[in-house]
Amino acid sequence: MARQRRLRRDARVLHAFIGVYCQRHHQPQGDSHCGTAAGWHYCPQCWELLQYALQRGKHCRLDPKPACKDCPVHCYAPDKRQRIRQVMGFAGQPFIRRGRLDWLWHYFF
Repeated sequence: MARQRRLRRDARVLHAFIGVYCQRHHQPQGDSHCGTAAGWHYCPQCWELLQYALQRGKHCRLDPKPACKDCPVHCYAPDKRQRIRQVMGFAGQPFIRRGRLDWLWHYFF
């Protein structure tokens, strides 16, 4: 039960953070949309990163699942890990400015 709740929360954060990143970096250049989910539109690269991150979260073998940044077992491929760090670092700032302190808590803890 708690694991499912954690996965839903992680998915909601991933959708929002990758959505903001894609909206600010790829969509102004007119990149075509590959996927739409949770009210966000994603370019092909961001859609693929989102699907990858969601699958990795579902298949985490640790229970309880730690935050990825605190995990002793890194299940992301090195290039995906670097990309998700870039996305989270960029997209966290607009949410903090808009007062989303709950996501600030998720980002740091």
